[in-house]
Amino acid sequence: MNLMMNLHSLLAFQEDNAPVTEAVEESAGMSPWLVLLIVGGMLFLPFILGQLLANALRLRDLGTKIGIALFVITLGAAPFVGQLIADKPLKDALDWGIDLAGGTNMIFEVDHEEAENLEKTVDSESMDKLVGAVSRRVNPGGNKEVIVRRVGQDRIEVIVPGADPEKVAQIKKEITQLGSLEFGLLANNVEHPALIASAQALPEDENELYQDGALVAMWREVGIDPNTGQRKPVGREYGVATRQVTGDDGEPVEQFLVVVDPNPKRRITGQLLKRAYPEVGSSGAPVVGFEFNTRGGYLFQRLTARHLPREASGHYSRLAVLLNGKIHSAPRINDMISSVGVIEGDFDPQELEELTNVLNAGALEIPLKRDPINEFTISPLLGIEVQQHGLNAIIAALGAVVLVTLIYYLAAGFVADVCLAINMLLLMGSMALIDGTFTLPGLAGVALAVGMAVDANVLIFERIREEQEKGSSLRMSIQNGFGKALSAIVDSNVTTLITAVVLYVLGSEQVKGFAVTLFIGLVWNMFCAIFLARLIFDICERKKWLTSLKMMSLVKGGGIDFIGKRRIAFAASVIVIVGGVAALASRGAENLDIDFRGGAMLTFGFEEPQPSVDEVRAALEEEFGPAITLERLEVEQENAETGETSTRVLFTLRTVDEDEEKVGERIADAFASPPYDEFTLVQQHLTFGEIEAIAEAQPPEGEDEAAAAAQDPYAGGSRVRLSTALPVAASTLLGEVDSALRAAEAFDDPASLLKLTPAEETGEVKSTEFVLQARSAIDPGMLESALASIAESMESEPAFEQKTTFDASVAADTQTDALVAIVLSNLAIVFYLWFRFQRVTFGLAAVVAVVHDITIVLGMVALGAYLSGTPIGPMLALQDFKIDLSIVAAFLTIIGYSLNDTIVVFDRIREVRGRNPNLTGEMVNISLNQTLARTVLTSSTTLLVLLILYVMGGEGVHGFSYCMLLGIMVGTYSSIFVASPVLVWLSEREAAGSKRQLKTA
Repeated sequence: MNLMMNLHSLLAFQEDNAPVTEAVEESAGMSPWLVLLIVGGMLFLPFILGQLLANALRLRDLGTKIGIALFVITLGAAPFVGQLIADKPLKDALDWGIDLAGGTNMIFEVDHEEAENLEKTVDSESMDKLVGAVSRRVNPGGNKEVIVRRVGQDRIEVIVPGADPEKVAQIKKEITQLGSLEFGLLANNVEHPALIASAQALPEDENELYQDGALVAMWREVGIDPNTGQRKPVGREYGVATRQVTGDDGEPVEQFLVVVDPNPKRRITGQLLKRAYPEVGSSGAPVVGFEFNTRGGYLFQRLTARHLPREASGHYSRLAVLLNGKIHSAPRINDMISSVGVIEGDFDPQELEELTNVLNAGALEIPLKRDPINEFTISPLLGIEVQQHGLNAIIAALGAVVLVTLIYYLAAGFVADVCLAINMLLLMGSMALIDGTFTLPGLAGVALAVGMAVDANVLIFERIREEQEKGSSLRMSIQNGFGKALSAIVDSNVTTLITAVVLYVLGSEQVKGFAVTLFIGLVWNMFCAIFLARLIFDICERKKWLTSLKMMSLVKGGGIDFIGKRRIAFAASVIVIVGGVAALASRGAENLDIDFRGGAMLTFGFEEPQPSVDEVRAALEEEFGPAITLERLEVEQENAETGETSTRVLFTLRTVDEDEEKVGERIADAFASPPYDEFTLVQQHLTFGEIEAIAEAQPPEGEDEAAAAAQDPYAGGSRVRLSTALPVAASTLLGEVDSALRAAEAFDDPASLLKLTPAEETGEVKSTEFVLQARSAIDPGMLESALASIAESMESEPAFEQKTTFDASVAADTQTDALVAIVLSNLAIVFYLWFRFQRVTFGLAAVVAVVHDITIVLGMVALGAYLSGTPIGPMLALQDFKIDLSIVAAFLTIIGYSLNDTIVVFDRIREVRGRNPNLTGEMVNISLNQTLARTVLTSSTTLLVLLILYVMGGEGVHGFSYCMLLGIMVGTYSSIFVASPVLVWLSEREAAGSKRQLKTA
């Protein structure tokens, strides 16, 4: 192995990458001037068209407003126009989360023991650096759809969309490599006799030597050679210091003493690298080239200059190259070296790419455990099915809202429907422009935004109706209607926006998707209702296209004494709350899903004949007990050869057992004995042919054996053909072989000695036919035993479409985050209402109503779960509902929606009260009667949307839509019978207190 100056290779590297630059330029497809022209057109053309249109309509004062509207619509449509120009599906303009497109979500935890050994402190700063380093590793170019973020105090979350197991396996490997590069000297008895004596005196469990409080030397073992699976050879000549210690496996391990500079600022580490890059070494083998920055070059030159060969004695010093704390190579120092060099190591292309990425990204500030503590994987098959259900529900909800609005409000309803269509365009376009990811809860957020979009229009239309009933002209009715509805629209939307912000800050990635779509939807709701709808009405009225606004009037507020019925309402609320809390208490921990308790979730299927859901439940309850949740899924899949579509039935089991492998075995056991053994679980099968020897490589004429080995590292090894019954990713199958060989305790890193490729290149991630090659270090008999054990284990376990593990500690953090989110939302809303209404009583009354609503819905979750096992359950599509992250999102949305209703009423109360310092029950009754039509209509349209979502949205949003349905009904009730009476009571007490103070004075 050599470490040397290699300017020629550096130039070769730059030349090799020249085509890459050209390809990038070609892929752009447009000249900079054309791009500038398009951007300029998008910025200025809408305003020019706005002025032209305003002039044509003889409404010149509206030119700027029309231009703004056209500009915003152009921005929203731009991503989809781009897709059409590129002849790509419109749906591809949007990013889909792993729950809709398939993918993997992993949570890695800091290895505290290793961090302590490395004297690393786990704090906020080091965790932020860790996230940055991991992001650079898995997404070095910044163009991959991989999300890395911090979770809690000592964990990071990595999300890989697309369910590509090959990609996931590579990312796992890149994430957990420590990635530290360091240069030192191997201690020798010519230059370092005193250090060696002191280091030899250290106990076996101490690896570092300190002098005057500074680290001066450290014992380090040698890394694994990927060609042999054994320790790399390191020269022992020139008096190099070594010692034997007992390794973790009880076997002896040789360590070498590495000398480092006592001053940490003068140590040469990977942080001083300018870049690392793959290139070809002098022997023709791939190597990692590196280039130091200015300081690194100076320090490296200083180090090598001080340890040049001693020609008189024939003594040479050896440079120690350490990767991840282990000696990777120890070349002789033959000459002074400055800023450029290479690391040789017989790398295959994937190893070369991984090491280059890791070195360029920098070392991890603190080490991570190799295996994720929480991993969620969903296949694209399930993701597409869920996506289709969600999209169908949204389309149906949109159609229903459009129809209801058009029928009830006629011409005004048509304007509202146009604004709703533009609202959806802006929402989708905004998500595409910001690269926002649509998750399943995100689709629910879109459906909810559809329902809430109607609310602002209803507020405005009802105000316009009131103005027309007073005899105002259409122009004044429009002006006053928009003006009087403005404060209620802003206040109600801001409180829901507060909820969305809290959800985004504290939620998981799926819940963040809901928060983002809800936030963007509400912003565009306000734009369309306040600005766009007003613009359309102004144009239509001034051009006399509208001379009056006729509307249906099915709901009329009369002289209903709502406050007088508060005692009856109070008794009804108490009964429902007590019943719900009792149901909640009796279920105990069973109220919580595995998101909040920890556990595992697995999805599996059966061969024909298919069992019923009751038969599957009965079999699993015998094995796991009653504390499980089972869901039946129907997914459509297309036969690649015939193009025919068939429906496949799958079942998803949720259990509190966190051992994913053990749960899989127990599922198999549940259907292994009568009366359920007639049902056969879909299983994976592995068969393999005869293991063949690969011929030894012959070196080209004039070259040595190393060059031949570099051309084919598997020469002299073995080859075998593998077949699986179901398609599987090569990385998944390779991981099984790696685990089997590790179990034999023959190699530290068996995967580095193996290569698995599909027998035929089909372009698909998964295949059923593979060729496995093993390097000569793996004995064919050992390989055969490993494959036999894999085949045997596959026979005993079902093939799972989806596997999820929730660590109990992660679940505890999730519970805390959910509670904090709810508390913070309520506090923020109280302060906002206090600010807006100038009295804290308004905020307190609103929060009492919110607590009332959440308590009732919580109880109904438990009651719904109980009723799901009765004949009523199937009639109402009830399930064994459990509180998960989507239901927490529903609770937070209920808070926002309940406040929305309450604030509209409070806004009218403020208007009716005027300057009167006292608030009476009569004022509140007048306000409630005046807003009754709006309350009923808005709730009805939103309930219609949620009912469609409940029926058509699929399993993923069933619990969410169930809670939202109940929440909207309860929220509407509480805005009338809870918030308003509590406000009257608090105001009366406040007034009585003021009178007592006056009498005392």
